[in-house]
Amino acid sequence: MKTTLKFLGSIVALIILFVAGFLAYVSFKSPKIYTVPTSNLTVEVTTERAANGQRMASMLCIQCHANDQNQLTGKLMKDVPAEFGQVYSKNITAHPDLGIGKWTDGEIYVMLRTGIKPDGTTGLFMPKFPLMAEEDVKDIIAWLRSADYSLAPVEDEAPATQASLLGKFLRDFVFKPTPMPSTSIARPDTNNLVALGEYVVNKQIACFACHSKDFKTMNELEPTKSEGYCGGGNPMLNLQGEVVYSTNITFDETGIGSYTEDEFIQAVKYGKKKNGEQVRYPMVPHTQLTDTEVKGIYAYLKTVPKLKTLSVK
Repeated sequence: MKTTLKFLGSIVALIILFVAGFLAYVSFKSPKIYTVPTSNLTVEVTTERAANGQRMASMLCIQCHANDQNQLTGKLMKDVPAEFGQVYSKNITAHPDLGIGKWTDGEIYVMLRTGIKPDGTTGLFMPKFPLMAEEDVKDIIAWLRSADYSLAPVEDEAPATQASLLGKFLRDFVFKPTPMPSTSIARPDTNNLVALGEYVVNKQIACFACHSKDFKTMNELEPTKSEGYCGGGNPMLNLQGEVVYSTNITFDETGIGSYTEDEFIQAVKYGKKKNGEQVRYPMVPHTQLTDTEVKGIYAYLKTVPKLKTLSVK
C-alpha cells in the first residue's frame, strides 16, 4: 500500500513539475516566429476601391485602431478582458517606420489573410480574413494606400502589448495563422439573400465571432463549427470594464425569433432594439451596411439552427 501511494505521489509530483515547467516556458519564451507566405499582389488604388475599403474598415479596423483624433495610431483595447493582459492595437498609418508605410501590398494581403506580419510574428487579437472575397481584401488594401486623413503618417504608436500567461498561450498555441486561400474567392451573388447573408456573417464582417459562445473556441475556417454558433453568450467588455454577454442571433425565442425584418434592420443599422432601447457596446450601429446586406443576414440567420441561450428583449 505504501509503495502504491509513493508511486502515485511521484506521478503527481512529475505532473506538477511538468505543468510548472510548461507554464514557465510559455511565460518567458519569445513570440513564435512563422514562415511568412509570399505574395506579389499589387493593388490599383481607385476611388471605387478605396470607398468600399473604407466602408468595410469602418466596421473592421477603425474602431480598434483609431485614437481620440481618429488617427489610426493604435490604442489600448479597453474592451479586451484582463485575463488576456493589456492588449494594444498597432499603428496602421502610412508612417514608414511606426506604421505600415513600408509594407508592400502583398505583405498587407498576407497579414489580412493569415495574421502573419512581415517579421513572422502574429498579433493576439488581430482578426484574420481567410474567407473574405478577393476583391474585398483588395479594396481594404486600396483604402490603406489612400489619402484618407486617418491614415496620414503620424509620429506616434501605442505601447507594446503586455500579454498575460493565458494571452501568450493563446497567441502561440491556439490562435494560429490561417492558411492562404488555395483558389480565388468570389463575392456572393447579391440576388441570393441567403448566400449574401452567409458571406457577411461568416466571411466579411464575421458577426459569428462575437455572437458565438467564446472567442477561444471560434473556428475561423469553418465558422459554423464554432461552439454555440450564433447563440450568443460570449463574455465581452464595455468601455467601463463591465461584462456584457453577446446576443443570441438565432431565431429561437431567446434570440431574435420575434424580430421582423424591418425591426432587425433598425437594430443592426441604427442600434435600436424592438423595445426602443439602444444596443449595448461592444455592439455598435452598422450604418455602413446596405439594407440588402442586412436583409441577407436576416435571411441567412433563419437557416441557422436555433439555440436557447441568453434572452434578448
